[in-house]
Amino acid sequence: MSEQLLRDPALEITPDLLKSETGRYYPALRDFLNEMGTDSHPFQTEWRFYKDGKAWLCKISYKKKTVAWVSLWPRHFKVGLYFTEKSGGGIPALEIDEGLKQAYRSGKPIGKLKPLIAEITKKPQLRDVYLLMRYKAGI
Repeated sequence: MSEQLLRDPALEITPDLLKSETGRYYPALRDFLNEMGTDSHPFQTEWRFYKDGKAWLCKISYKKKTVAWVSLWPRHFKVGLYFTEKSGGGIPALEIDEGLKQAYRSGKPIGKLKPLIAEITKKPQLRDVYLLMRYKAGI
């Protein structure tokens, strides 16, 4: 099992740091982060070091609602979305990869929330993540 990247609280999160840490999947990460805050994807990003997980995460929000969390790993980045039983009810009807639907169905709840974690290595995978984020935000 690989270990999450960006574990030093003293880091300054910059595009150069992200590029050096992520390597091959940096183009997908760069495109994802650049798309945030656009008319198509009006989400805000905030990088913070979280002491409980001892790592940097990027919180993606829409207005005051947290939509997703981004974490960096050696071979991919993860976009985690968390749904209640009610809010996740529409996921099977979304036009997303069947593997993501199956991951959601088989995911173990964390308290009252059920996770859907997308592991991203290539730009084409972002389409489903954008769709899920818009669904979660209700836009």
